[in-house]
This record gives sequence, structure tokens and C-alpha cells, in this order.
Amino acid sequence: MSEPRKLEVLRAIVEDYVHSREPVGSKALVERHHLGVSSATIRNDMAALEDEGLITAPHTSAGRIPTDKGYRLFVDQISAVKPLSQAERRAIQSLLEGSDDLDDVLERTVRLLSQLTNQVAVVQYPHLSRALVRHIEFVLLAPRQVLIVLIADTGKVDQRVIDVGQDLGDDALAALRTRFLMGLSGTPLSQLPHVLPSVVASCEPSRRNVAQALARGLEGLAHSSREERMVMAGTANLARSNVDFPLSIGPVLEALEEQVVMLRLLSEMAQDPRGVTVSIGRENPYDGLAEASVVATGYGPDSSSKIGVLGPTRMDYPTSMAAVRAVARYLSRILGPGG
Repeated sequence: MSEPRKLEVLRAIVEDYVHSREPVGSKALVERHHLGVSSATIRNDMAALEDEGLITAPHTSAGRIPTDKGYRLFVDQISAVKPLSQAERRAIQSLLEGSDDLDDVLERTVRLLSQLTNQVAVVQYPHLSRALVRHIEFVLLAPRQVLIVLIADTGKVDQRVIDVGQDLGDDALAALRTRFLMGLSGTPLSQLPHVLPSVVASCEPSRRNVAQALARGLEGLAHSSREERMVMAGTANLARSNVDFPLSIGPVLEALEEQVVMLRLLSEMAQDPRGVTVSIGRENPYDGLAEASVVATGYGPDSSSKIGVLGPTRMDYPTSMAAVRAVARYLSRILGPGG
């Protein structure tokens, strides 16, 4: 059996099984695909694929289905990720553009990616430890109460109310805001604890106690911004593909609910030269995802945050890979400088 024909027969089995959910027989392959050989030859080819562990017979069925190893070879043969159609690209553009709020953009992103792929879509929040201070606002709510607003260059907005310990006027607070903004604008959030003491020291002695309280509030906001978080959508798609998880769908749902598992998996997925990484079945380090596949890529200035989809190993890989890559590119453009 030649290598090109082996790959052709495997591709046909994967495509038919993904489409029909039914084990694929040699007769169906001959009828549906122009493979240029007889049904007997295809049977021999399928036997060879089975010997190599690329396909297997479920139960007593005469048909065959791909194994994790078969899907892996199929995915590795996708040399270039196909571009999305013009209509799909327009849909992404219209849905994602027009919002400056990071939470809103990420919510829209996972909803859209879930619709495009019929899988569960997940996106990591940008790694805000690499984000920079874009703006700081102090708003006087009461004589001693100040609302602190910290805006990162990723568009993330965090806020909290603090008690500054003494009565304060609008003018004094405005002067402090100017001082903090001058000292902190463009500073990485991860560096705030190191830079804030010098900003406090530069304030007038009579305002240092208030400045200290404001600095503590900003440091707390910067710390909470660095917590790893993710957004997801489309869990209902998993329930619809219940048949694809013969053992149990429970562990997959648990992995999604236990965000730390998904975050670790996403961050450990190496970048593929095609820009999209695929982790299939038992390649996933978490046992609960042994019947699932994850397709992911990086987004943002340094591609350090990940976006992807999770679904059964019986997944339309070319479509999922194309959608993940396209949505990641739009997301990077929107969140980038001037986005």
C-alpha cells in the first residue's frame, strides 16, 4: 500500500465518520470517494491501516473508525489551514468590532467561535501581568471614600472603593491623580509594587497618608488583574454530542468547570508552525479529556494568551482549526494598539 493512498483512504474514513458518526465500510468508501481502486483493494488497505493502529472496529461492526493515532496523522497532514469564507470573515468582523470593553469582547468571541465550530469555545484573559497602565482615575464618592479605576492597555478596567482615612476635597484628589498618572503611565502592572513607593514619596508630605492608601488600592487591583481567568461558551454543544463520549461526558464537564485544568492545558500547548495546535484524546495530560480534542492558538501581541475549542475526538479538524486561527487574528487586531 503506497503512502499517498494510505493517507487518502485514512482521510476518507475520517471525513465520512466525522460527517455521519457511523463506522465506515469499504463499500461506502468506494461509492463516496473516487479512490481509483476496487473494493477488495480498499478492504486490504483498511486492514493495513488497522494493523498500524490508525483505525479500529468498534464492537462487532463491519465498519471502521479512526483512532487517536489516526486523527493525529490526519491532522499532521493538514499542511496549511484553509482560510474562512468571505461570509464567515464578515460575520466575525461585525460581531467583534465596536466594543472597547474587554469582558464584552471576550464574551462575544467565545459565543462566535462556539457557533462557527459547534464545539465548546474557551479563551484565556490576556496575561495582564504583561499589560501596561494606560490610565488611572480617582473619583471622590464621599469625603473619605474614593473610587479607584485602573485601565490597562489591553482594555481591561478594574475598580474598587477605598477609605482614605481623612476628609479630602476634589482639588486635592485631582492633584494626587495627576501625580500618580505621571509616575505610573506606561508601567507594567507587575511592576506597580516596585514603582508605587517612589510615587508616594514624591507627593506633598501632608497628602502622603492618602497617597499611601491610594497606592495600596492600586496594588490590590494590579494583583487581582494578574489572576488567571477564562471565558467559555457552547457547553450545550457537548451535551448534543453525548454519543461521542461513550465512557462519560462528566469528566469533560468537570475539566471545563475546574478552570485551572483548562488554563494549565492551554498554557502548556506548544505553538505549532501552522499557528494552530491540536491535542487529541489521550495526548491530553488530564485523564478526564481522554475522549476529547482541543484545538488552540495564541492571540495578543506576544501570543501568550490562548483561545481554542474543545470537543469530541470526532471533530471537524480543518474547520475548527480555520475558525480558531481566524477568530484569534481578529481578537489580536481588536486588542492591539489602536484596536
